[in-house]
Amino acid sequence: IPCSPQPENYSFLSFCTEFPPSSGLNVCMSGSATSCEECILIHPSCAWCAQEVPSLRDCLVRCDLTQSLQIRGCKAQFIEFPSSQTSILKSNPLSTKGSAPSQNEVTQIMPQKISVSLRPGDQTSFQVQVRQVEDYPVDLYYLMDLSLSMKDDLVTIHNLGTKLTEEMSRLTSNFRLGFGTFVDKNISPFSYTEPKYQNNPCNGYKLFPNCVPSFGFRHVLSLTDKVDRFNQEVQKQMVSRNRDAPEGGFDAIVQAAVCKEEIGWRKEAFHLLVFATDDVPHLALDGKLGGLVNPNDGECHLDKNNENSASTQMDYPSLGLLGEKLAENNIYLIFAVTRRYYVIYKNYTALIPGTTVEILDMDSKNIIQLIVNAYNNIRSKVELTVSDQPEDISLSFTATCQDGQPLPGLRKCSDLKIGDTVSFDVNVEARSCPKGAASQSFTIKPVGFKDRLEVTVDYSCDCGCTRAAQTNSSVCSSTGTFTCGKCYCEPGYLGSHCECQEGESGNNPLGACREAEGKRMCSGRGECSCNQCLCYESEFGKVYGSFCECDDFSCARHKGVLCAGHGECHCGECKCHAGYIGDNCNCSTETTSCLADDGQLCSGRGHCVCGHCHCSEPGAFGDTCEKCPTCPDACGTKRECIECRLFNSGPLADNQTCQRLCKDEIITVEALDTDDSAGVLCLYKSENDCVMKFMYSEHANGKSILTALKEPECGGGPDALMVLLAVVGSILMVGIILLAAWKLAITVHDRRAFAQFQNARCRALNDTSVNRSAGNCSFTFSATFSQH
Repeated sequence: IPCSPQPENYSFLSFCTEFPPSSGLNVCMSGSATSCEECILIHPSCAWCAQEVPSLRDCLVRCDLTQSLQIRGCKAQFIEFPSSQTSILKSNPLSTKGSAPSQNEVTQIMPQKISVSLRPGDQTSFQVQVRQVEDYPVDLYYLMDLSLSMKDDLVTIHNLGTKLTEEMSRLTSNFRLGFGTFVDKNISPFSYTEPKYQNNPCNGYKLFPNCVPSFGFRHVLSLTDKVDRFNQEVQKQMVSRNRDAPEGGFDAIVQAAVCKEEIGWRKEAFHLLVFATDDVPHLALDGKLGGLVNPNDGECHLDKNNENSASTQMDYPSLGLLGEKLAENNIYLIFAVTRRYYVIYKNYTALIPGTTVEILDMDSKNIIQLIVNAYNNIRSKVELTVSDQPEDISLSFTATCQDGQPLPGLRKCSDLKIGDTVSFDVNVEARSCPKGAASQSFTIKPVGFKDRLEVTVDYSCDCGCTRAAQTNSSVCSSTGTFTCGKCYCEPGYLGSHCECQEGESGNNPLGACREAEGKRMCSGRGECSCNQCLCYESEFGKVYGSFCECDDFSCARHKGVLCAGHGECHCGECKCHAGYIGDNCNCSTETTSCLADDGQLCSGRGHCVCGHCHCSEPGAFGDTCEKCPTCPDACGTKRECIECRLFNSGPLADNQTCQRLCKDEIITVEALDTDDSAGVLCLYKSENDCVMKFMYSEHANGKSILTALKEPECGGGPDALMVLLAVVGSILMVGIILLAAWKLAITVHDRRAFAQFQNARCRALNDTSVNRSAGNCSFTFSATFSQH
């Protein structure tokens, strides 16, 4: 490539002659685009040269990499290369307090409005920051089940307003309460409809003979800061009685969510809906049992008595409708349910965004602490949701939470404190151009927030040179349109300048239509006309290319689907959409499905590959490698669950954390079967020096089972009498031993003294027998002593 400046008359033709394109095809050239618009759709790195050139085949490859086009002499002003861009339209700074002079001034997400211009296949990104501000207003609507089984709970909450306000005042200075009740649809088979039960469904029920007629939903008190009114209205309520066990609570939730004016939801407040019940709910299609075939429309139907007038006319709502209405109105739903139904409602929370579940005591005595815990738990996390996302747009998120570490594939941060700021990097990519390429929009917002980010999308699917098209141009032999440096011929005309008519032959038709010497003409998939290949049509897709060498259907498949449905086929190669990789685009880069309940990828025991965990720790298995009886940390991890579930102690004693992380079945027994070869015996020392034992095993059905002792094993207390006897006995024993030792010492001493005396007496009695032996003296003395 010459380094010296090109002369003014240095043409694209002469440059191409000197430096022809290489024989290898890149992704842009392999597409054999026939127009600028087709070129920019092949790959985001492709550019189009709109510069006019004479008819030389090597230079007719206008779709190529920008650098390659410049090397071949295409001037920069003639290169069409649109790119994706992001423009911030509104970005007010984040607020620190929720008690601003005007709540409209409180901002919890930044920016608020952006515009993106997308070229298909080309990503652009932007950052979203979210902050849970302090002292934010709170609206809490208490929705209570008034079926007969809740009569004890109703007595417990008579002064709920006062106590709850006192607790919430520590969290916000702007708190309002509302109250509503529900039972079930007042039709058979859900309620008692016989005449004798019309005014008193408890008629003839000896345990509780008087109650009010059944009803679907009744709005009792709009949101207010007057606590006394709340207490008064609660104390006026009476329970009712329905026939079947399930309740009509989900019907009531929809009404409480959509009847915004009647309930009094403030736009600028944090919305909490507490749903208190001791049974399961009716779901969509259950209404058919009562002849209700019309689906729930999700609209407000409160009549003048503040009751749901459509309760006996429409079916129960579906979980999808319930989640939609809660999201539309920025409402957090708290399920306050008894332990017996905790698992059922826990499963609902996975299907309904912005919901949490807490265990309610049988008489609701823990309701205040339950609400405060749920509120703190909700405020400790931020999760982004997307609404109205266009079908041809891919979004990928990377969360940066308090530890500052980027977490690809995540759109949620947990364990936050009020006032913490977290950020999310969002990558946007358009997979294709919609028909008409009209502007579209979507919304990103944190669950339960009124604040949102509005994103407007424009598509860069057109080339600027198209607007300067010349019809019947002389460059195109007056039989075609000159656009973007190329002639588009009228029907019946061919050639780079429309100089040939169909049926005519050029000077060298066969050479011009072969990719290389020895290759088939037009790759065997077309015919040569006027030195150009006219590709045959195929029932499988499009055949294209200068020599008909390419198509859009000969790419790798996954389970019979071309490019796994997550990419586009270009000349035998899959071009994957954002978020997918691999030869057949079947490998997802999303890591959300690999997150364990404790927030770790694959429980820290493996790697996330294509959206699935590959466990590397020996003995680990499960969807997130969460099961591992033989892992060194297995007993330690399960110990925390034993402590919080059985004894409400340990680091997970917080109810919400315990229920979220500890889902294994726990069986309590009097004695453990330690001979079970399939289980691992775990034991630890408790705070009071007792030993707690449990068995950890994995059953064939995939469930983790913890079999634990009902109580830790503790040594029995000392017997005072036995201790006293032992002490006294020990003292006596020591005394006896000492006395015996003293007696022994005295005896030895006396014997020595007696021996000395004996020897002295012998000498005195036997003066003439001085040389007599001691034995004879002793004998004589003994005899003498015997005589005496």
